[in-house]
Amino acid sequence: MCTYKRPELLSALLRSLLTEETKNLFDYSIVVVDNDRLESARPAVEAAARESDISMSYHVESEQNIALARNRAVTNAAGEFIAFIDDDECPAGDWLLNLYRAQQKYGADGVLGPVRPSFDESCPAWLERSGICDRPSHASGSVMTVRETRTGNVLLKREIFDDPDNRFDPQFGRSGGEDVWFFHKVTAKGRVFVWCEEAPVYESIPAERRTEAYYLKRSIRIGGLSGDEVRTKGLPGMGLARMVGGSFVYCLTLPFAAMFGKPVFMRVLVKSAYSVSFVLGYFGYVSIKERHD
Repeated sequence: MCTYKRPELLSALLRSLLTEETKNLFDYSIVVVDNDRLESARPAVEAAARESDISMSYHVESEQNIALARNRAVTNAAGEFIAFIDDDECPAGDWLLNLYRAQQKYGADGVLGPVRPSFDESCPAWLERSGICDRPSHASGSVMTVRETRTGNVLLKREIFDDPDNRFDPQFGRSGGEDVWFFHKVTAKGRVFVWCEEAPVYESIPAERRTEAYYLKRSIRIGGLSGDEVRTKGLPGMGLARMVGGSFVYCLTLPFAAMFGKPVFMRVLVKSAYSVSFVLGYFGYVSIKERHD
């Protein structure tokens, strides 16, 4: 896992990982890469390491770049498989077991699982009801397209990384999207990734992600970068004509969406922002390039 200035969330994640069920089918170790040059994650890792006999290693990537941090994690990982999980997530107790069983059942090069939001009592009601934190789910065994892949919850064959070209691209290290580009490269080489609905992780929604501005800016950033990537790198995605049409539809729907309350309005607003930004990105204009969360 890679982490950046989230020691409390990291501590919760590490405690969860120490009790993962294996049914004696495999063993596992934990690799933490701290992307903070001040090593803010070190105390959390050292405290967790004292609580268990599970092997745990701590590494620092001093340049703030998530792609470089992921690559350092790969370099220091051992075993036949590498599982990625984000530092703001917590897994179910049989998370690794179900990912492993799915890989064995379907013979895939990797297995992805659901990332579900974890709302607490302090989260605003509109956020939960809007559905903008929800991500798609699929039937177990479904083959994933590139646009459905990410590293927030995935088990990968270690052999994928035997090819030195199969690394996360540092040029996406501040904007995000390094995982989509990675999967695009390896899928083009014939690697196949499937879904496991029975291996969820639960994503925390911290205070900075509970505002309207956060989701609007995120949609603008992801939309713009996606459009730019489709244009410049040939990444698979929706056709331009369809996105232009979607932009008009969502924007025209906004005034009516407001009549149905804030949850519906916000859902339409973020889709409008994504669609418009995608079109602008396709023509070379990306207004927000770096992520700040």
